[in-house]
Amino acid sequence: MLLPVIMAGGSGTRLWPLSREGYPKQFLALEGSLTMLQNTLARLQGLNTAQPLVICNEQHRFLVAEQLRQVDALHRNILLEPVGRNTAPAIALAALQAVASGTDPLLLVLAADHVIEQVDAFQAAICRALPQAEAGALVAFGIVARSPETGYGYIRRGEPVGAQSGEGAFRIAAFVEKPARDVAEQYLASGEYDWNSGLFLFRASRYLDELATYRPDILAACRQAMAAAQTDMDFIRVDAEAFKQCPDDSIDYAVMEKTTRAVVVPMSAGWSDVGAFASLWEVLPKDDAGNATRGDVLHTDSHNNLLFAENGLVAAVGLRDMVVVQTKDAVLVAPRDRAQEVKQIVARLKADGRTEHQLHREVYRPWGKYDSVDFGTRYQVKRITVKPGAKLSVQMHHHRAEHWIVVSGTARVTLDGVERLLTENQSIYLPVGAVHALENPGKVPLELIEVQVGSYLGEDDIVRFEDRYGRA
Repeated sequence: MLLPVIMAGGSGTRLWPLSREGYPKQFLALEGSLTMLQNTLARLQGLNTAQPLVICNEQHRFLVAEQLRQVDALHRNILLEPVGRNTAPAIALAALQAVASGTDPLLLVLAADHVIEQVDAFQAAICRALPQAEAGALVAFGIVARSPETGYGYIRRGEPVGAQSGEGAFRIAAFVEKPARDVAEQYLASGEYDWNSGLFLFRASRYLDELATYRPDILAACRQAMAAAQTDMDFIRVDAEAFKQCPDDSIDYAVMEKTTRAVVVPMSAGWSDVGAFASLWEVLPKDDAGNATRGDVLHTDSHNNLLFAENGLVAAVGLRDMVVVQTKDAVLVAPRDRAQEVKQIVARLKADGRTEHQLHREVYRPWGKYDSVDFGTRYQVKRITVKPGAKLSVQMHHHRAEHWIVVSGTARVTLDGVERLLTENQSIYLPVGAVHALENPGKVPLELIEVQVGSYLGEDDIVRFEDRYGRA
């Protein structure tokens, strides 16, 4: 059995302001109507696989659940990491979960934030790798290098295994760190090096055996974390305190660079990790002038630009090789070949105690979303959307009162034990300290305007008494 394990962690800081800590790039629809996570699932269609196991951070659990639900792939198959500990422990958790279920599948380890344009070639590479994994090898997929990239690690091929051409498998002679430009050019000219994609295939028990040999400390911590794992709604929760003691290490350093069983299968499938805006521009469709655009964009005498407009009009005149990204609360302007330096802006935002690196103005919750339309020292205005059948927690606030005005749909409001229904253009006042709840009993989304007034308006001024999403 082939079990896809999809790694959906990471923050994608080099794609700020599109990607934020609370809504990173794997949950964005950057190349069409599906998000990167959903596209990762879609390219498995046609392969004989089990239901994928998705590994993500605790704070992203409801984003993952909603995106899986939208593509009918939600089957209590989300494994939560209480803290990030890199790829070696995350894959160990997946392997332990698979073995605990009474099977020993081949794990197809995929990243949720990669672009693969040629799905047939991707699936063909997996099929070529299956015999090697079934024979006990740990397979890394190497991307056939197209240019002397300095932003990727490389894998040097050794002797062929079971094949005599680049279409087969090879022993891994060496893993190489990100090289300087002149070294990368030598790698490309030699034809012996592939980019390290971070995609793998191996049997669950084989990976655990290799981890026991080379990093028994990681395996012991993961075993302890999984021993107390619990199922909660669609989530598998490991023991947080045990997992926090686990060392932080990648699968490359922990296992692949040490094991004698590593092989590489080359793959040429239009792969990109979309690590920065320059690589995003490369994979997006462009107009005759080389401009990749999204949203309400007008341009004249402009060439080879990435122009994104999320909210309002973006107009460009005479631009060359630039990145312009406009969101509801931020604008980035940079030369395309320097756009990766946006991570310095993210570091500055953190150092200055700002919040634009954490969340968009529009924030998603398990019950729907809210958009912070306006705010001041003692007030905040939000547009709240509640999904049909969804309910916010039963809660109260110590420092703020709220006014709710229904724009569309029907709201069931409980205020200090008294329930009432509100419809379009009706409103209600919620005093400081009042215990209240909001629910959408209808079949269409509920939209309302919330006006908060008080001395403190932070999200942490919420005391939850009941919550169907396990947050109380």
